[in-house]
Amino acid sequence: MTVQLKRISLWRRLAAAFYDLLLLLALYFLVGWIAVMSNDGEAVDGRLLFWPLLLIAWGFFAKFWCHPGQTLGMQVWKFRIVNKYGTALTFRQASARFLLSLISWACVGLGFIWVLIDRDGLAWHDRLSHTRLEFIDHQAKSESKGR
Repeated sequence: MTVQLKRISLWRRLAAAFYDLLLLLALYFLVGWIAVMSNDGEAVDGRLLFWPLLLIAWGFFAKFWCHPGQTLGMQVWKFRIVNKYGTALTFRQASARFLLSLISWACVGLGFIWVLIDRDGLAWHDRLSHTRLEFIDHQAKSESKGR
């Protein structure tokens, strides 16, 4: 698999985030269903679910960012995440990136929009967690196998 150092566009980042959001929503529906069923079918105070849902999102991203270095959305849009040395993230780096990405979203998405003006095409959470996204060119791999 050939990796090219190419900027990951804001559009590609947001498209991958949308795919991942759909997966998280499915997990959230499952947790909500379990909560309602364990409460004899009665509604559950949403505030009680905040921390479990946040922990699910953290676990989801930390797991996929550490191994295999991609969420499903990142796989579809052909990029992966690496640390500043080009290697897989540690659990600590993934956790820091997750918390920092929450800040990027909380600031009306400015942390993500920052990629449009950053000299290296990095979002706030990329820069602060010492991570970056790399484009993966699967076509180059296929062409080299055919030779």
